[in-house]
Amino acid sequence: MELQPVVALVLLGLLFVAFLLERFPPDVTAAGAAALFVALGLTPSEQVLGVFSNPAPITIAAMFVISGALVRTGLLDALAALVIARAETRPKVAVAVFLTATLLASGIVNNTPVVLILIPVMIRLARSLGIAETRLLIPLSYAAVLGGTLTLIGSSTNLLVPGVAAERGLAPFGIFEIAPVGLALGAVGGVALAVLGPWLLPDRRARNDAGANETTFLTEIRLLEGHPGLGKPLAEVADLSRPGIRITARREGARLRRSNLDEHVVSVGDVFVAMATTSEILTLRDIAGLGVGLRRGTGGRASEEDLVVAEAMVTPTHGSPRDTVSQLSVGYRYGLRVLGAHRQGHVPGADLGSARLRPADKLLLEGTTEGFDRLAQGGELVSVTRPSGRAYRRRRAPLALLALFAVVGLAAFDVAPISLLALGAVAAILLCRCIDNDEAWGSVDAGILVLILSMLIVGVGLEETGTVALIVDTLAPWLEGLPPIALLAALYALTSILTETVTNNAVAVVVAPIAVALGQETGVDPRALVVAVMMGASASFATPVGYQTNTLVYGAGEYRFSDFLKIGLPMNLIVGLAAVLVIPLVFPLTPG
Repeated sequence: MELQPVVALVLLGLLFVAFLLERFPPDVTAAGAAALFVALGLTPSEQVLGVFSNPAPITIAAMFVISGALVRTGLLDALAALVIARAETRPKVAVAVFLTATLLASGIVNNTPVVLILIPVMIRLARSLGIAETRLLIPLSYAAVLGGTLTLIGSSTNLLVPGVAAERGLAPFGIFEIAPVGLALGAVGGVALAVLGPWLLPDRRARNDAGANETTFLTEIRLLEGHPGLGKPLAEVADLSRPGIRITARREGARLRRSNLDEHVVSVGDVFVAMATTSEILTLRDIAGLGVGLRRGTGGRASEEDLVVAEAMVTPTHGSPRDTVSQLSVGYRYGLRVLGAHRQGHVPGADLGSARLRPADKLLLEGTTEGFDRLAQGGELVSVTRPSGRAYRRRRAPLALLALFAVVGLAAFDVAPISLLALGAVAAILLCRCIDNDEAWGSVDAGILVLILSMLIVGVGLEETGTVALIVDTLAPWLEGLPPIALLAALYALTSILTETVTNNAVAVVVAPIAVALGQETGVDPRALVVAVMMGASASFATPVGYQTNTLVYGAGEYRFSDFLKIGLPMNLIVGLAAVLVIPLVFPLTPG
């Protein structure tokens, strides 16, 4: 029993080394450590199940689902369209507004999925302004990091640390209790980024089309009776002016007109040739008054409920330049409608019907399962798969937004615990069909949840074996003589340094109990020290591995490790200094 604290401390050190070496993903490393703690009896088996009652992982998972609903209902896509539209006239203002919106959005939605969603938008914005993506993707991550410090739900760390502290006797934090500190850090960090960015951010264009995770198809769109855009100029028809749709021509009999498209007044029967993403094609397909793709042949009649959409690839034997989409006659032969055609790196034709098919071209098709079975047997098209994109559910956007505001508002007034409110919101958006259940569960980052639960098991082991007490007893003689502000600064610096080399949630679980114990030992209010841990584990800028949003843009922008060090180290120092000065103003260091 006397050796247990030392054994647990050695294992903790080895865990941090394993995190740093990155031989395995962080969640795998943490799961292995948790299993070792249980196997060696360092974490009592009867307390392992108690870890799963911690509300933080449940809340984090629920917020991932709510964020997924915001994507599927097109709310963040609409934000992107608005920003890009403003960028042409006032580019600097557009970038500033976009980053500010990212910061605020990251305060009410978990910032990791926010960045994941906005990476393609930021790349499109950079290209529309004619600047390198590397000038904007790091600022996108940093804005989300700073936004995550605004509320408890902005970052998984902010949900995790109060939960760990509450288990040590600390009173619960309110959802907006840390907002004054977060706003100050956001303002200071934003100014620092604006000043340092032009000097320290790299200016390199990515070699690949990072973030373009959806296939773009050549398609045709017909205006039918009843569409609300009839009688309006094309530029004012909202359904055809989305960021994922680019109108390239209008059919006039056998001719295609490509000039003055925006001024054309839309009428019944107009046919427009367009390049559109899979999600936008599927969205247009469900809008009354619009027809997408080629007209269906007489080979199949089915109700809308029986129709499915799939992608098929052209085989080498049936992909000669003589074959066009129309000549393939999938409508007459199989009862399928061609919604779009795609060729990697090229536009396959002037319009959909005349597009000449080559091997490996993709077709987006709509029809019955029986029709697809007959198509597969024909051998002309193979690899029939479900498309990667899905239709937006824009009509349900107000419901998704209402669910989010309900969680934030009711939690702010302590109507119910945030974990229960978030679960209720998930149930509501699923029942209202803002997002399908399979896509909802797919939006949850299981790796983060495994990491958090595993580190909670490790944290219980550190507490039960007396390792936390051992660390505090070792540090106390060095820290007892320090002024409270210096103790706060030391704890912030320790958390920040560890976060830059290890994943933030793992550090938070280990350091939060130490902060509570140090506060009780030295007479400094533990709440202030816990907030320092929250901010130190969240405000991570200097490496791409310390925080998930940095990791996301690291790959998307093809950055080098040194790119983060150049801009991130000054940001760490500036934001850290601001945190140490502001936290005592909001959370007094001495109780009473």
